[in-house]
Amino acid sequence: MNWKFTLYDWYGLNVALFQAINTGTPATLGPLAWFFSLVGNYWTAPLMLLGLWWWSKSATNIGRADVVRHRLIIFGVAFLLALLIATILKLWLDFPRPPAVLGELVRVIGEREQHYSLPSGHATYSALIIGVLWPLVGRSGRIGLVLYAVLVGWSRIATGMHFPADVLAGWCLGLGSTVLAGRLIPLVARVWPTARHTSTSVWYAMAVCAFIADQFAKLVIVRTYAYGEQVEVTPFFNIVHVLNPGAAFSFLAGAGGWQRYFFIALGLAVSALLVRTLKQRLPRIEALGYSLILGGALANVADRILRGSVVDFLDFHWHGAHWPAFNLADVTISAGTVCLIIAGMYQIRLSKTGVKSG
Repeated sequence: MNWKFTLYDWYGLNVALFQAINTGTPATLGPLAWFFSLVGNYWTAPLMLLGLWWWSKSATNIGRADVVRHRLIIFGVAFLLALLIATILKLWLDFPRPPAVLGELVRVIGEREQHYSLPSGHATYSALIIGVLWPLVGRSGRIGLVLYAVLVGWSRIATGMHFPADVLAGWCLGLGSTVLAGRLIPLVARVWPTARHTSTSVWYAMAVCAFIADQFAKLVIVRTYAYGEQVEVTPFFNIVHVLNPGAAFSFLAGAGGWQRYFFIALGLAVSALLVRTLKQRLPRIEALGYSLILGGALANVADRILRGSVVDFLDFHWHGAHWPAFNLADVTISAGTVCLIIAGMYQIRLSKTGVKSG
């Protein structure tokens, strides 16, 4: 019995609790379970952001407005952290959902899902709501928040979508992401005002983070999916496992093997140039762009050195037309390019107004 099964099974308690809740919930409460599954979904995040923004703007007390604005930022950062970690855990663990384990013994409300059970995204999101709003409300509000999270967790079990272990893991992830975001934001806030001309280590660290994130994501894909496997996540997005020996849009993919060494040399040369560039005194947005491109470039170079090809796993499509699969390194390179474009436009604007950038 491996550790994954023990974590999932709880020595039989996980399935027993699920059956007690799922089969023990009266059919008359089905609409209530459906409702809390609806309001506990990630799609309500824009409403949460809008509500916090309106609260900060309408607050008559300046101090109160600042606190709400701070919680708004924490929610945004925590939401992204939780979404990233939950996706990685779902793909890596790939625990089966109740219908895949218990079959027709499960009472399902909605579509029968089979894979990616732990953690529960709904439970994660409900815990985010608790973590963000907890300091802003009084005793009655906190009781309401706890009741909301409990009902969302119950709804995922009652509808046959998740086991109790999935819900508990989601709550832990949501609260943990909120705490982590609360710790990270003050650190960034202290560094950012001086980051324009700060030590280059800040931007090198950003590149290292981009590199690690990409390589970890690729490791999960390689260990989870067979080569060529495709898993539908949404009607327009698939997780795939493909290898690209060429560059963007499979450029030189069929060149015969020499392109591997060409792209390694090119990537290392560009990376060396970026390292040298980041030693200069640069505006923050420009330095951020270079650091993201550096991290992404080195990540793809590492693939070519270790595997001979680049691992791609993000596949977006629409009505049968697929955009070429790409990876997280490509995303960071693209984001860095956008930062450089913004920096260039800003410099042009400053030159027209006769203002010098610092």
